[in-house]
Amino acid sequence: MESLTKTRVYVETTVISYLTAEPSRDIVIAGRQRSTIDWWETAPKRFELVASPLVVSEASAGDPAAARSRLETLEPLTLLEETESATRLIQRLIATGAVPPEATADAAHIAIAAANGVEYLVTWNYRHIANAATRARIEAVCLDAGHEPAIICSPDELMEPSDDDR
Repeated sequence: MESLTKTRVYVETTVISYLTAEPSRDIVIAGRQRSTIDWWETAPKRFELVASPLVVSEASAGDPAAARSRLETLEPLTLLEETESATRLIQRLIATGAVPPEATADAAHIAIAAANGVEYLVTWNYRHIANAATRARIEAVCLDAGHEPAIICSPDELMEPSDDDR
């Protein structure tokens, strides 16, 4: 019997930004925008998409029209709170050097997802979140704190296989 519960995916702010931004002339950014749009077309049917008040806060910054578009996109998502456990995990991620002190918000995204038992964290942030050099440390800190870490990936990595891929 198929499970009625969808896999939960924490949508980090960069995904919302790429999804709603004006098309970029930069080829790398334009490619990420296209991938994000393609992923978003099926993601709500396949996953329970979640975010946090931190994502809402970050999405609120900047140009008012762009912020409005980001916030409208976030409206249907369930918001997860930063629990005491998440706050302690943020502190551990920083204290252990898994995430640098200047990236506390990035540590918060990781911790909120892990503390709430979210299966995936989707992001375009390769500097402090989806970083192959730090991912093992992030996962170890989460596990040591008693939390299963979310699988950190880009929209490309969480894309549904197409008929061409089968």
